[in-house]
Amino acid sequence: MIAVNIKLLAGCLVFFSVYLLISCSGPGVDDRIGNVFRYNEAANITSLDPAYARDQSVIWPVNQVFNGLVQMDDNLEIIPCIADSWEIRTNGLEYRFHLRNDVYFHNDPVFHSRNGKIVRAGDFIYSFKRILDPATASSGAWIFDYVAQSDSVPAFIAPDDSTLVIMLKKPFPPFLSMLAMPYASVVPEEAVKRYGDGFRRHPVGTGPFMFKYWKEGVKLVLIKNPAYFETDGNNRLPFLDAVSISFLSDKQSAFLEFVTGRLDFLSGLDPSYKDELLTKQGRLQQKYKSTIDVLTQPYLNTEYLGFLMDQETVDGKPNPLRDKRVRQAINLAFDRNKMITYLRNNIGSPGINGIIPKGLPSFDSSKIYYTYDIEKARRLLSEAGFPGGKGMPSVTLVSTPDYLDFCKHIQQQLAELGVDMKIEISTPAAIKQMKSEARLPFFRASWIADYPDAENYLLMFLSQNFCPRGPNYTHFTGSNFDSLYDLAMHQVNDSIRYGIYRHMEQLVMDESPVVVLYYDQVLRFVRKGITGLGSNPMNMLTLKRVKINHR
Repeated sequence: MIAVNIKLLAGCLVFFSVYLLISCSGPGVDDRIGNVFRYNEAANITSLDPAYARDQSVIWPVNQVFNGLVQMDDNLEIIPCIADSWEIRTNGLEYRFHLRNDVYFHNDPVFHSRNGKIVRAGDFIYSFKRILDPATASSGAWIFDYVAQSDSVPAFIAPDDSTLVIMLKKPFPPFLSMLAMPYASVVPEEAVKRYGDGFRRHPVGTGPFMFKYWKEGVKLVLIKNPAYFETDGNNRLPFLDAVSISFLSDKQSAFLEFVTGRLDFLSGLDPSYKDELLTKQGRLQQKYKSTIDVLTQPYLNTEYLGFLMDQETVDGKPNPLRDKRVRQAINLAFDRNKMITYLRNNIGSPGINGIIPKGLPSFDSSKIYYTYDIEKARRLLSEAGFPGGKGMPSVTLVSTPDYLDFCKHIQQQLAELGVDMKIEISTPAAIKQMKSEARLPFFRASWIADYPDAENYLLMFLSQNFCPRGPNYTHFTGSNFDSLYDLAMHQVNDSIRYGIYRHMEQLVMDESPVVVLYYDQVLRFVRKGITGLGSNPMNMLTLKRVKINHR
C-alpha cells in the first residue's frame, strides 16, 4: 500500500495546471486562471544573467529571480536583503556585511540536493569577481571601479561564511546604493560552470521567483520560490504563483491586450495610446476609471539636448553652438510648459531646475535656470553677433523617431528667434555610436539614473569622462568642477555633499552644454484588484508583494 500526502498532491496539481496554462498559451490567449501576474515586454529580453542586466527589459525579470546584499525600498532607502546588517568603517573605505543564514539558491539539479544550497560570503566573492573578469564581458564591471584591486589590499574578504568585507581604494558615498543594482546579485558558481553560456537562459538565483519556461520572442514564465526567505508579517513571500511575460513588439497591440484584461500591467505612455488613456491634464479617461488604477511619481530620468562644445566647425563653417550665448538663447527660446501639456499630456515636469531630476534629495526646486523668455533670447543672440538670427549658420538636431514631435516643437519656436534648425532622424544604435565618437554637434538624449545619487548625473560633465572613455558627450569642462567632484566624494555628510552637488550643477547650467527638456515621471497602469505593486523613482519592478484579488 502506497501512502500519499493528499495536501501535497493537490498543491502539485494546482501548480502544474498553472504552469501548463501559462507556458503553452500564446500572448493572445486568455490565461486568467491562477494567481498569475502578466505583463508585456516590447523590447524583448536578451538574457536572464544579472551580469548583463543593463536594460530595463532585462533588469525587471532579473530582479524577480536574484537578490543582492542590499535592496532599495520605494523611497530609495537602502534596506537589508541577504545582508541583514552592515557597517561602513575607516572613513568610508571598508564595508562590512553580515549575511542571513537562511537564504538558499533555487533548487536545481546542479546542487544534488532537495533544498538547493545555502548562500555564503564566498558566493558573493565569486559573483563579484565574475563581474570583474574580462572573460565575462559584463556591462556592469564599472560598479566596482572604486574597489581596491591589488595584491596588498584584496577587494573582497570573507572572514567567515556569514561575513563579507569590501575594501575601497578611495571613498565613494554612492557605493552602497550601487550594490542594490542587479549587477551585484549573488550567483552560484556550480550553476554558472555547469550551464556555461546557457546560464543566460537557465538562471539560478535566490529570488522570490524561479525560472521555469522561456520561448524567446513569445513568452517567459517565472514561478513562485516556495523557499524564499523574506516575509510580510507572518506570511512568506511571494504571494503570486507565477509571472507571465509576453513579447508583443507593437505597443498598440499590448495596450489592447491590457484594456481587454489579458495583461495586468502597462508601464509608460506611448504616443499610440496616450490620448486614449489620458486627458490633456494627465488624468485617466473616465471610461477606464472603473477598471484601471494609475500609479505615478517622479522618475529619475532627465531628457535633454546636448551640444558638443569643442567642435570648431560644422560642414566647413564656424560652429555657432560653441558660443555660450547661443546655447543660452536656445535654452530660453521655447516653452517647456506647453511641450509637457500638449506632447506629454502633463506627464513629467518642465526641465527648468537643472540636470538633477525630481525624485533625488539633492534636487533644488527653488533654483530656476531657464524658462521661456524670447526677448532675453533675442538679446543674447544679438550679443553673439547674430541679430534676429542673421548670419547664423543652420544647426542640425539629431534624434530618434520617437522624439520627432518634440524636435518639431523646438524647431518651430527657434524659428521665431531666427534660428534655422534642421532635424535629422537616425536609429538609436547609430546615435549612440556617433555620440560616443563625438560626431554629433547637437543631439537629443536622456539620462536614466543607475543608482539614486546626483553624482550619477554630474559624472556626465567630468573631464576624465570625455567620450569615448566615458559619458561626457558634450566635452564640457568647467573651472573647479573636477575638484568639487573629488571634494564631494570625500564628504560622508549627505547635507554637505548635496550642497557641493548644487554648486557643481550651477557651473554646468551657467555654461549650458545641455538644454534640459523635462524630468520624466513613472506612470503605471494596473488592473483593479491588484495590490502591492508599488512605485519608485528608479522604475524598478518588484513583484514579491503583489496580490491579485479580482480573479
